[in-house]
Amino acid sequence: VQLQASGGGLVQAGGSLRLSCVASESFVGLSAVGWYRQAPGNERELVATISKGRWTDYADSVKGRFTISGDNAKNTVYLQTNSLKPEDTAVYFCYGRWGAMTAWGQGTLVTVSS
Repeated sequence: VQLQASGGGLVQAGGSLRLSCVASESFVGLSAVGWYRQAPGNERELVATISKGRWTDYADSVKGRFTISGDNAKNTVYLQTNSLKPEDTAVYFCYGRWGAMTAWGQGTLVTVSS
């Protein structure tokens, strides 16, 4: 399974970006899909996840600002990021879980300037 993430870039504080992640595997058998991020010197942290039953969960730091959604027909998961802050600067990785298997995308860099 391959995941291809895109949509990162440089944005000013308060701005928005829409991250996308396309999977080579159908979402039909997916148990969960979502996004992690890793800032320099920090551990990778969960940002948002969506389960097969459409249950969503977010890190407290992004609640109310980020929205995760999926398009089964396109095997794509999105992360709409609004009201971005400099502390959101990180490499964002998408992941997908099919049963016992977890696949990761290559990461897309989000840089938020103050």
